[in-house]
Amino acid sequence: MFTLPQKNFRAPTTCLGPTCTQDLDGSHGDDLEGECSRKLDQKLPGVGDPATLSSDTSYLSSRGRMIKWFWDLAEEGYRTYHMDEYDEDKNPSGIINFGTSENKLCFDLLSRRLSQSDMQWLEPSLLQYPDWRGHLFLREEVAKFLTFYCKSPVPLKPENVVVLNGGASLFSALATVLCEAGEAFLIPTPYYGAIIQHVCLYGNVRLAYVYLDSEVTGLDTRPFQLTVEKLEMALREAYSEGVKVKGLILINPQNPLGDVYSPEELQEYLVFAKRHKLHVIVDEVYMLSVFKESVGYRSVLSLERLPDPQRTHVMWATSKDFGMSGLRFATLYTENQDVATAVASLCRYHGLSGLVQYQMAQLLQDHDWINQVYLPENHARLKAAHTYVSEELRALGIPFLSRGAGFFIWVDLRKYLPKGTFEEEMQLWRRFLDNKVLLSFGKAFECKEPGWFRFVFSDQAHRLRLGMQRVRQVLAGKSQVAEDPPSLSDPGAK
Repeated sequence: MFTLPQKNFRAPTTCLGPTCTQDLDGSHGDDLEGECSRKLDQKLPGVGDPATLSSDTSYLSSRGRMIKWFWDLAEEGYRTYHMDEYDEDKNPSGIINFGTSENKLCFDLLSRRLSQSDMQWLEPSLLQYPDWRGHLFLREEVAKFLTFYCKSPVPLKPENVVVLNGGASLFSALATVLCEAGEAFLIPTPYYGAIIQHVCLYGNVRLAYVYLDSEVTGLDTRPFQLTVEKLEMALREAYSEGVKVKGLILINPQNPLGDVYSPEELQEYLVFAKRHKLHVIVDEVYMLSVFKESVGYRSVLSLERLPDPQRTHVMWATSKDFGMSGLRFATLYTENQDVATAVASLCRYHGLSGLVQYQMAQLLQDHDWINQVYLPENHARLKAAHTYVSEELRALGIPFLSRGAGFFIWVDLRKYLPKGTFEEEMQLWRRFLDNKVLLSFGKAFECKEPGWFRFVFSDQAHRLRLGMQRVRQVLAGKSQVAEDPPSLSDPGAK
């Protein structure tokens, strides 16, 4: 259930890279060094001899050794990709990346907008230390932007905004200021696995898993559905094991499922959190990447009344919705001024340059370009890419879940695991990698059912075609398959 257990830890399997991080099991406090050393002595599936992964670490603190150990394991697939990255001209036999959740469809639109003259401005204040919450001109634009696109019933306030250099920094800062070391956040699984890095490596905060499964139990249910009953069960289990839970993390739209929580569901989760005095971190980083017209996405900031506004904290960034993961811009909106001030203090380490802040303000205020140029074209391109990969999966007879939001499809490859084990899941992932296509396997998202994979489709058509060709080759090469698992009703139609 928990990452960072004080005993009975288990060795993580190899991971793909920054988009899907495995369990970081370890101790905290005085036991960290010994726990880290014991893990390094273990044989890890798919990695080889762990002794070859780590050079002499006597120069590092116990925390430094744990961080380096985590890097050695968690980044293996990602490093492999970067050493053999596909390029249509320079390296056409390189690895196609279906594993990293990035939007690579709109560089032409973004490059034209970011090259316009209004983006080129320099004044002394942009080269000096800002208010650590962010320049006031940027926080004003963020508040207006979120008010409009989140459909807030009342204008949002600049004093409730903090800007940082990316969502990872924001998760890390929130974990540090909301939790004591060893305390935990509830998080539904499968979930975006890198969050364990974000909350653990600095804040030494745990994750208490709310395990979801693919079983459909009635007409009004869906695979991997989060309910208050499941939240209550996970919370009771945490308390029974002596772990103090301080909050709940929700991702909406959800990664890797693509689920969109209804306003009624959001309200239920927030009422649950208020009942137990839990903070709620709502990550809405994909809120403008809902490309299916029938999906009724609602931001938590659109609710008429938050059950506990002082414990509700909303995250958004340009990394996904604007395809700018390398620019490193994220924002926190919270009505709790103690939380805002504490996070802002950490912006001394996670702040943005004044030049980037100016450019972001210019971009966010340009609603004409966003509404008339960028969003319609981005949604059309996402929809086209999603349609292509969906049709390829249907042609292969592979069930999948996709709600029309985000950059990924949650794919059911359980029939290719004869014994239905996580070891077979890892072996299948490695066959994909050996055949030059990088995917994200379900265990990396703490999915409790072996055989689920995340396919990222937000890429150019020629890379999608080549990547799917390689996927077909890997799956066709299987001489033995298990019996089909229970149907998810209409394969691929969700």
